[in-house]
Amino acid sequence: MTPIALKVIRPVISVGSRYAPQVTARLAFELFCRTPPRRPAGPKARQVHAQGRQRLDAAKTMPFRVGKARVMAYLFAGQHREASKRFLVVHGWGSSAAYISSLAAGLASTGAEVVVLDLPGHGHSSGRHLNIRMAVEAIVEAERRFGPFDGAVGHSFGGASLVLAAGGIMPDAGQFNPGRMAVIGAPSRIEWLFDGFSDFVGLSESMRRNLVRHAETVAGAALSEFDGVPIAQRLCKPLLVVHAEDDKEVDPEHARRYTAVPSARVHWANGYGHRRIISAPEVIGVVATFLTDVQGEDSRNSAT
Repeated sequence: MTPIALKVIRPVISVGSRYAPQVTARLAFELFCRTPPRRPAGPKARQVHAQGRQRLDAAKTMPFRVGKARVMAYLFAGQHREASKRFLVVHGWGSSAAYISSLAAGLASTGAEVVVLDLPGHGHSSGRHLNIRMAVEAIVEAERRFGPFDGAVGHSFGGASLVLAAGGIMPDAGQFNPGRMAVIGAPSRIEWLFDGFSDFVGLSESMRRNLVRHAETVAGAALSEFDGVPIAQRLCKPLLVVHAEDDKEVDPEHARRYTAVPSARVHWANGYGHRRIISAPEVIGVVATFLTDVQGEDSRNSAT
């Protein structure tokens, strides 16, 4: 949101919160869910995006619909005649399949089939809005069409969406069931997003509560349920948590919380921040090794 737009929005919300709080809460939620412009900002971003689009040109496009949204999916075929694994890759907020394509290509190089999504409002998918329920529904529908998936990896908002989709906490949204998951630079709980947005647009405490209530109505679940740690504890699936302690966008404490999950392993990829982490060769290697861990699967199967 530009400074000029913010100067207009703040007084509107201030007045609306006094005279039409419910309508203003819906307006605030629309602003909260509005996705950023898709055009890369700056020469470096344009270069990364262009390189990503080149990788996607080698993939098969497989668009599908979720509700009113048209979601673009890309299939990276494995390098072997018959792929031994199938993985799902989900990008973060304000990103796209192009930006996370180096990770997808790295996973495909193991011989796996890899499906990468453009979430609604991003990349070549339709719309200008995205909320967590829309992301969960897109992930569940991707599994119905292209799965089952042996593993899934998501960055930032995409990682949080994967965990929540696996948790099945939203009525009628379905449940995602991958063999294992990896999350990179992902929040483990999302209350802080509402706090940050409320401060940014100048919401009063009462309007923040109205915003949260409206978001819970849309999601069909209480905000307290949007917590990846108890979900991961309940699922007991192998979980890899990759984070950088120099991440300035998602506090590393979100990753540290997962140390309470017996089935989770935290890998610190320091020095890569929040965005470069998804294309770092070290991270791609760690994620690929985790998702293709046949030995680990065999040992668990023999134990059962």
